[in-house]
Amino acid sequence: MKTELEEIAHNKVRLRVEVPREDVKHAVEHAASDLAESAKIPGFRKGRVPMPVLVSRVGRERIFSEAVESHIGGWFWTAAAREGLRPVAQPDFDFELPTTDKQGWSFVATVDVQPKPELPDWTELEVPRAEVSVPDDLIQAELDAVRATVADLAPVDHRSAQPGDVAVVDVVDGSGEGQRDYVVEIGSGRLVEEIEQALVGMRVGQSQSVDFELGDDSRRSAEVMLKELLERVLPPLDDDLVRAATELDSLQALRADIEDRLGAQLEDEADTAFRAAAVDRLVDATAVAPKGPIVESRTRELLNALVRSVESRGVSFDSYLALTNQQPQDLVARLQGEAQRSVAREIVLEGLAERLGIEVTDEEITELVTEQAEAVGEDPGPVLEELFRHGGDRRLREDLRLRKALDRLAADVKPIAPEVAEARDAIWTPRQEKPKEETKLWTPGSKE
Repeated sequence: MKTELEEIAHNKVRLRVEVPREDVKHAVEHAASDLAESAKIPGFRKGRVPMPVLVSRVGRERIFSEAVESHIGGWFWTAAAREGLRPVAQPDFDFELPTTDKQGWSFVATVDVQPKPELPDWTELEVPRAEVSVPDDLIQAELDAVRATVADLAPVDHRSAQPGDVAVVDVVDGSGEGQRDYVVEIGSGRLVEEIEQALVGMRVGQSQSVDFELGDDSRRSAEVMLKELLERVLPPLDDDLVRAATELDSLQALRADIEDRLGAQLEDEADTAFRAAAVDRLVDATAVAPKGPIVESRTRELLNALVRSVESRGVSFDSYLALTNQQPQDLVARLQGEAQRSVAREIVLEGLAERLGIEVTDEEITELVTEQAEAVGEDPGPVLEELFRHGGDRRLREDLRLRKALDRLAADVKPIAPEVAEARDAIWTPRQEKPKEETKLWTPGSKE
């Protein structure tokens, strides 16, 4: 699909789109199929009407009109995305109907677009960044986890069961069927929640009847008996244990390794949070207010993704709303806020990339795709050929461009302590006051 962009007024553009012959043919076939499904033609079943007969009954112009009406919106939004446009209203189309499906076709769309942001001096922005230090309790938890790998199990008869113990249980129904001598760690989630809760506090030899619910909402009852209880006895934390459980040769070396690994993880988390905060500071300082179809489309994407996520867990979306005590209109409003913030982030990063003259070369795309393909054992050659042939590199190029802009932003802003940032945000100034219709909404920074 080829495009030609012309700026005809402030924040208004004219986009000429050339639709390939293959896409025109597909649209015509799709329209003909739809019309054939609804057409009542004597001697033919719905959906089985030959093309010549359909043309003679409904007319070629009707078919091509249907093809254009049902596909022009998709063609426009694909072209707009490739040009990096962010329309704030529906486009006005200008075209003549195609007369054949054996050649390409073109149309012109005129549309109002999101104004380009007026960026402040981002090097003066102050952004909170946490200082990373590894808490001693996290290090100790990792050391205890190493100890647990070589721990012994000792019988317990002086107390009742508690989470972390290993239990040997019988779980049988009224007919005597079920699991006997089943070994399970209490709290591991391997038994249904009601049975695990019942085991906590039981002593060896005790039993009780437990009612529980299955995944299909049916209820069952089982007799649960605690036959044996074992606790983990952790060995002394010393060099011998380290050599037995790891490839290191001393407790000091293990502690240093754990601290380095946890420190790197916490540093990555702090860096991710800092970069997100830097973009949000730039959004707030720029006062970008996205609106229109792009925000509506992003809202639908977020909603559809949430529905898929919920239903993949075997929960209906209506049940999810009831369990989380949410009204549909409130959820949509929240997602719309997230969508608006997500688009705003992209807008300011695009503006920053343009201001800095950031570009992405074919070599950079090739390097990234090659690295990703080889990581999963694929030949990068065909992947790259397909990517460049069908224009997939444009989306990847823009993603890399925004990433470069974010790298530069994070390097240029001024990091400050989080407590200092909180104190300053708590101080009201006239510049912080916004009109009532503007509501600052938090979003998790999702992308299309």
